[in-house]
Amino acid sequence: MEIKAGTFCPLIKDDCVGLKCSWFTQLRGVNPNTGKDVDEWGCAITWLPMLLIENSQQQRQTGSAVESFRNEMVKANESSQQLLIETTKAIGVER
Repeated sequence: MEIKAGTFCPLIKDDCVGLKCSWFTQLRGVNPNTGKDVDEWGCAITWLPMLLIENSQQQRQTGSAVESFRNEMVKANESSQQLLIETTKAIGVER
């Protein structure tokens, strides 16, 4: 059984008017699940669930990148502090 979306618009309480509606928009990009190009027209309201999921995925990737960068900066800072301590001990400078 194939499920097809209806054409009823709850905003105007009638069938979708397509290109006459300012919320009828074109979506272009790459489907993250299949890798295939997407070039489709549809109601902006119907695109929202998919766009929200994609936005969440991008936020997770950004958070992961920020965490990785932070960890690298902590390691670099610790190395710099250790080098400074060893250098000051070697030249006889006391705190």
